Amino acid sequence: MEIFSANKTYNFMGKSKIFISISLFFIFASYALLATKGLNYGLDFEGGTLVQVKYDKKAPIKAIRSAISKDKAFQNASITYFGSPNEVVIRFAKSSSSVKEDMGDIVRKLLKGTGNFKIRRVDIVGPKVGGELREKGVMAMVLSILAILIYVAFRFEWRFAVASVLALVHDVSISLGAISLFQIDVNLDTLAAILTIMGYSLNDTIIVFDRIREGIHDAKKYDLFTVINESISKTLSRTTLTSLTTFFVVLTLYLFGGEIIVGFSFTLLIGIIVGTYSSIFVASPLLKWLGFNIEEFKKRLAQKEKIKAEKEKMRKMYESGMV
Repeated sequence: MEIFSANKTYNFMGKSKIFISISLFFIFASYALLATKGLNYGLDFEGGTLVQVKYDKKAPIKAIRSAISKDKAFQNASITYFGSPNEVVIRFAKSSSSVKEDMGDIVRKLLKGTGNFKIRRVDIVGPKVGGELREKGVMAMVLSILAILIYVAFRFEWRFAVASVLALVHDVSISLGAISLFQIDVNLDTLAAILTIMGYSLNDTIIVFDRIREGIHDAKKYDLFTVINESISKTLSRTTLTSLTTFFVVLTLYLFGGEIIVGFSFTLLIGIIVGTYSSIFVASPLLKWLGFNIEEFKKRLAQKEKIKAEKEKMRKMYESGMV
């Protein structure tokens, strides 16, 4: 199915400076948000206790807050609605100090008299475990980026690798900025979404780079921007259909999947948009700015082919007994 004609070439690179400027604005805005508002670490990374409570009618937030504050350990607890007005989650830094201590029972006693309710979930993560999870999460992202750099450099050329990694940094930075802006809880689900964004964005970038490499082989002229425009135009229908299909699936999860996967689906929504954008308007023009030259690239390919042909010739001579 073709949305855009494969025979028509769109001048994407003609506006590359404008798009890069827009990207830089969003990146700096994201870093400003991270520096000022920071990230709202969830239970997985911050440690503490989360108790989910469901009432048979609208949860009385004021009464709950008043009842909880009677215990000094819960005075700074965060109480928010969870998915519906009948459910709330209570977050606090205290964690169970003894296996005999049941946080659910403690909260149940404190909330007695606030209405008919039941404790649906109690999650406890120690601060040490939360810190370790945070460190390992950052390490997972760094190792993923290094692995991607090595893979793309091996498959293509080092400038392609650097361009793809810079595009990934662009995607992750803007996604984290959106998470900070809307104060989405950063937990293991959010980290999984960010790693998924990296894979999705890389896949999209690799497909565009593959087409660019094919265009370079067939190019009669040595204007890189012309080759990039032609290559992106040929993959535009595929990119649009793939991105829209994925976007609507994730949008459905965001709207109807429930509060528990909001962080995951929201992060993916931002990532799909930014990842699709970066593969065309960030990664591709960076090839030119990193000094990629079609003529030099073709010379290196010709030299490799010559060496390969000479080795094949020597192998055949050896097999025939001439060497």
